[in-house]
Amino acid sequence: MQLQADVLREITLKHASEAQLQWCSPAETLLSEHLDARIVIQAPSNTRGLTGVEPERQRLQQNAEREIRQTYAQRTADGKHRWALTVHPCNAYAQEADMSLDEYADFVYGAVAADQIDPVAHWRAVHDRQQGLVDWLASKSEVVVRGPHVDLKLSIAGRTFINSDGKRNMPSGEIFTGPVEDSVEGWIKFTYPALRQGREVDGVELVFEKGKVVHASATKNEAYLLSQLESDPGAHYLGEFAFGANDGIRRFTKNILFDEKIGGSIHLAIGSGYPETGSKNRSSVHWDFICDMQIESEVWVDGELFYQNGQFLVHQNQ
Repeated sequence: MQLQADVLREITLKHASEAQLQWCSPAETLLSEHLDARIVIQAPSNTRGLTGVEPERQRLQQNAEREIRQTYAQRTADGKHRWALTVHPCNAYAQEADMSLDEYADFVYGAVAADQIDPVAHWRAVHDRQQGLVDWLASKSEVVVRGPHVDLKLSIAGRTFINSDGKRNMPSGEIFTGPVEDSVEGWIKFTYPALRQGREVDGVELVFEKGKVVHASATKNEAYLLSQLESDPGAHYLGEFAFGANDGIRRFTKNILFDEKIGGSIHLAIGSGYPETGSKNRSSVHWDFICDMQIESEVWVDGELFYQNGQFLVHQNQ
């Protein structure tokens, strides 16, 4: 079924009329409004199948699907929709990660703790550890991020950090929020390539003023980056600021479900935020970019050193 879905999506994006690209099935709308729960298992046949599709055609389709995605997001925040997302080890993902299929399977099972005697106990411990960080961040206001690749200031006043502890994404292991939309100031250069819709965009650098991306560049596929930023007004603002905290993931595999959790990293997403964090940003885009923080890097929260060289410090200071 996945092979058929991949091929059909490629055919549609390459050959459908603009009217067809902007059409949404009433069945998909109905599902977004009434579906109680979803389990999604990804195993594509080709991660680069959409590389030859013109970005404008992809943008037309994703803009048409915006309301469906936002309905799912709001119902999730309201507790009316439950979901879980994971992957099945497959050759396409293994090739992206420069591994054999057996090596990649071992990597996946290690990242989700399926190789442990008691995986449930592992994820409960992850919950407890991350909840301590979330509790500490509650009612905080200002975040300052500094390092060789970043100099940013943003507000989290009135926003909530979410403990991503294995109940939705698998693997999990992050804490995230939605920054105050007009608060982000400064610049960041992401240390890993960002993959989206079959394209690898590398050397991405963003500059923010009053929350908005005012300059964007990339050393590879810059035109695609700029096209996504122009999708709608919300694509120019951040919908997510997050810390990767899964120390079982220590290598970049070109799969955002794993890469955004890398211990010692932060990630930012342009576009739509999660309503449960308090984010008000809405967009057809949600695109994560990852920055390594393990060397000469710090995060200060309300003037207190919260994170240094990829390690959380608040428990040490208490």
